[in-house]
Amino acid sequence: MTDPADFQAIIFDCDGTLADTMPIHYLSWQKVLVPRGLHFSETRFYAMGGWSVREIIEVLSREQGIPVDADAIIAEKERLHEGPGSRAVAIPEVVSVAHEWHGRVPLGVGTGGTRTFCTRTLRELGILQLFDAIVCAEDVPNGKPAPDIFLEAARLLGVSPDGCLVYEDTDPGIEAARRAGMGCIDVRDLRQTQE
Repeated sequence: MTDPADFQAIIFDCDGTLADTMPIHYLSWQKVLVPRGLHFSETRFYAMGGWSVREIIEVLSREQGIPVDADAIIAEKERLHEGPGSRAVAIPEVVSVAHEWHGRVPLGVGTGGTRTFCTRTLRELGILQLFDAIVCAEDVPNGKPAPDIFLEAARLLGVSPDGCLVYEDTDPGIEAARRAGMGCIDVRDLRQTQE
């Protein structure tokens, strides 16, 4: 098992890693895409975990031959997360790691989500103040599985990539950490061992 004590910084994905928001995201995707004639299966949704919202829209639009206004979809999707039933729920096995290491090593968040949603989620969980750097989809040219998000987080934390440990819950995110030269803990495995 990878030991956080062997690293100089820890970077957490947000959705599905710190917060159990994936079901909320999938429901909002359905609400904004179905009326526009776009199909997005749940299997595909989880396979694209970590991709930016814009990249997902562009890929689905191109594949299905249906032109859409990506900015309008992004805005509508974010509005849906302000309503009832959209509050984030902490993933305790991972949030406890952030609390344990806060003040001991620099902590960051590297997410394919938007800054608006990420900040709201971390604030709802009461953990926003734990993080020294937050890197979101709009901060880098390429989303996961490219390493850009994690490399930028390492730069902001002042730690070399090989000194960073990433907590992730998706295959694209784990691939991004690998490409960045970072250690990685698959949260899906961590949660299974805790059950």
